[in-house]
Amino acid sequence: MIQPTLLTNPARSKSPWLGLLNSLPSPLIVDMIAQCNYDFIIIDTEHVLLDENTLRECIQTCRHHHCIALVRVAEIRPNLIGKVLDAGAMGIVLSRAETADQIHTLAQAMKFPPLGTRGITGGTVTGYGQLPLNDYIAQANEHTLLVPMIESQSGLNALPHMLATGHVSFVMEGALDLALNMGLGPSPLHPAVFDALNNMHQVCLQAGIPFCPNPRTPSQLRHWQELGCNLFLCGEDRSHFSKTLRSNLQPFSTPLPSPQGA
Repeated sequence: MIQPTLLTNPARSKSPWLGLLNSLPSPLIVDMIAQCNYDFIIIDTEHVLLDENTLRECIQTCRHHHCIALVRVAEIRPNLIGKVLDAGAMGIVLSRAETADQIHTLAQAMKFPPLGTRGITGGTVTGYGQLPLNDYIAQANEHTLLVPMIESQSGLNALPHMLATGHVSFVMEGALDLALNMGLGPSPLHPAVFDALNNMHQVCLQAGIPFCPNPRTPSQLRHWQELGCNLFLCGEDRSHFSKTLRSNLQPFSTPLPSPQGA
């Protein structure tokens, strides 16, 4: 069944909406993230080797907890995109988005006729027959989220044209790849990158499309909050887990001071 989301159900006034990038390919990890009350999870297939059964189980785990499942893809493969949506994903994040043509092509793969070319099936998305196909088609065409991730100067330059297609639900930033593309090395905190992110936000603001930053410092978070952003990517599970595991070692590896007078 389709879950109306933050962007397609104005009656939902929750703010902010918080998400996490899932780079650890496990339904158990997704289960943990969802039960920690994240609103959406982006399941990564760009950098992660993820078989289709595991991907389906991760999506289904999100659905079980009423958490919005988005899947990040590196290329537009209509057959894969159809299967991901048939499994219950609520949207697609396109990494390295750079042209309006990509957005049109992705929208075609995501939407049913007459708006697109996606093929129809039943199964879990219709509650195994509980939701009539006509109703499901209408709901999917209205509520499925298309999200470009801007990770290059070309993508930033083309962003107004992408938004003008009318297909974009919200925009995400990829500051690390953007820094590499700008010739700054792996420096997502570089001032020039932050300027580019602010330009991104301004383009989105002018088009009336939400911008979803990934704050990397407390000052960045305050900056985006002050600008009125209410969609945030809260980093990546792999990074959070590794930092926590390392910090957990510290009390055990630091010798206690010798008692005075010993």
